[in-house]
Amino acid sequence: MAKEHIANSFVYIVVKRYANPPSHNQILYRDMKYLIVGLGNIGREYEATRHNIGFRIADALSERMGTRFETKRYGDVATGRIKNAQLVLLKPSTYMNLSGEAVRYWMSTERITIDHVLVLVDDLALPFGTLRLKSKGSDAGHNGLKNIAQLLGSQAYPRLRFGIGNDYPQGAQVDYVLGRFTSDEEAELPRLIEHAVDASVAFCLEGISSAMNKFNATAP
Repeated sequence: MAKEHIANSFVYIVVKRYANPPSHNQILYRDMKYLIVGLGNIGREYEATRHNIGFRIADALSERMGTRFETKRYGDVATGRIKNAQLVLLKPSTYMNLSGEAVRYWMSTERITIDHVLVLVDDLALPFGTLRLKSKGSDAGHNGLKNIAQLLGSQAYPRLRFGIGNDYPQGAQVDYVLGRFTSDEEAELPRLIEHAVDASVAFCLEGISSAMNKFNATAP
C-alpha cells in the first residue's frame, strides 16, 4: 500500500505539473518578444538635441510598425509587431540619469530577458551617424547606460550606439551633447535614423551576431 500510495502521488504530481504545458507557439511568442529602449530627456527644451537621438530612433521604429506611443508608468510605450517579433518600445520619462528604473520595470512587466533588450543611445566617441551594435560593454561615461547597469546588476545588455561626433572645444562637452544638430546634420538624419531602425529590426529578427556583422561593418 505504501509503495502504491507513493506511485500514485508521483503520477498526480506529474499530471498536475504538466497538465497544461505551454504550447510551441506560446514558447515561440515569448522568445520573440523584445524591449527596445530609446534614451533621452523629456521636455521641449531637449527635443531634437544630440542626447535625444535614442528617442528619435524609437519614434521612427514606431512609425515603421504603424503604432503610437502612449504615456504609461515610467515612460511612453508603444507595442507592435514586425514579422514574427513582438516589440515593446520605451521612451523613459525618468530623465536620462534614472533610465534604469524604467528599463527594469518594463522588463519585469513584459517578462523580457536581458538579452532581448536593446538600448538606443548617443555616443560621443563615434563619428556622426556611425552605428555600433554590441551585446554588452561599459557605460563609457554615459549616465543613462550607467544607471541601467546599476539597476539591472549587469552590463551584459545589448545596445545600439549612434555616433554624434565630438566637434566641440575643450570644456564644452555638456553644451555640445545637449545642443541641437547642425543644419547639415539634420539634413542627413532621416537616412541615418532609418539605418538605425534597420539595425534594430535586424537585432530582433536575425539575432545580434548577424546584425553586428551587417551593420557594424558598413557605412550608413
